[in-house]
Amino acid sequence: MPTHQQASATATDHARGGITLRGVCKTYGAGEAAVHALTDIDLDIAPGELVAVLGASGSGKTTLLNVVGGIEAADSGSIVVAGQDISGSHPASLGGFRRAHVGFVFQFFNLISTLTARENVEVIMELTGRGDRRKAPELLAAVGLSDRAEHFPAQLSGGQQQRVSIARALATDPNLLLADEPTGALDVATGRGVLGLLQQTSRAGRGVVMVTHNEVAAKIADRVVRMRDGRVVSSDVNAEPADAATIRW
Repeated sequence: MPTHQQASATATDHARGGITLRGVCKTYGAGEAAVHALTDIDLDIAPGELVAVLGASGSGKTTLLNVVGGIEAADSGSIVVAGQDISGSHPASLGGFRRAHVGFVFQFFNLISTLTARENVEVIMELTGRGDRRKAPELLAAVGLSDRAEHFPAQLSGGQQQRVSIARALATDPNLLLADEPTGALDVATGRGVLGLLQQTSRAGRGVVMVTHNEVAAKIADRVVRMRDGRVVSSDVNAEPADAATIRW
């Protein structure tokens, strides 16, 4: 049995980005047209763990990301993320949860074309009321874009735009970073740089969950979760995660 100190430490660690799912289900539609996107999902992800979720299109991996991130509510089951029980939460509560705990990185960047890189990072702080706008240059420096802070998205390469999106996702100091196909629109060299940033983020103590079709990209993960037909079919610890700088696909 864990000591009181150990139990407290575990609870504190979980609040930094741990995930526990039990019996989570999500269905779209009804009757013969129903699509069972998630069925009885049980999954544990530790804080500071980089997890790659693999599966074919329609396997449920993006729905899993959306449920964990509070974009969608599950139909049933228990969901505890970053110390917060969001099971059955009202949409308004999920909005507050996302703002407080989760950063999102998407395949197609979703930058605002009329704002500079710096302003794209600052705007998320204004919208959420979290973070310090004065730290935007520091966040851009952390992703290697100090010299591009005043450039607009159209003046940036795809990899640079993705790095801006990562800086933006980290702007509110989230406990959890969720990335949906973050290298899908990038070349190999640029993709390696983005994967390296995700590794750095997890090693700084945040939970990172990356949905990908890319088996090679998954080699950087601490854990690889595979999905099929809305179910987790395996969850395997990677004893020796690859350094992102060394992989090629």
